[in-house]
Amino acid sequence: QVQLVESGGGSVQAGGSLRLSCAASGYTGSTYIMSWFRQAPGKEREGVATIATGGGATYYTDSVKGRFTISQDNAKNTLFLQMNSLKPEDTAMYYCAAGSNPALWRGDPLSQDLFNYWGQGTQVIVSS
Repeated sequence: QVQLVESGGGSVQAGGSLRLSCAASGYTGSTYIMSWFRQAPGKEREGVATIATGGGATYYTDSVKGRFTISQDNAKNTLFLQMNSLKPEDTAMYYCAAGSNPALWRGDPLSQDLFNYWGQGTQVIVSS
């Protein structure tokens, strides 16, 4: 089992920055991929950014490219999401996710189907 705890959410004005953290514990060595998802009120959950924990390859949804950066600190089992130039449409609950089964890979690194561990979420509110 892997436990994920997010932190770093809050309220910020448009154009501002936030840094989200996700502390992983448990059998973290079993995971090969980690990601940030978000869900805005009334909308479906969407993948924001993914990182392959082994090689470090990163993937982003188009709406955050150039503004968000996903990174990891393997020594501390922590995942980060640096969010710059925030927009009101970035307002959502942000979730950390981890995947441990490479057999689920179907070519989309932002698919929810890849991830079997989820955190409880941290709220991000961006005001105009």
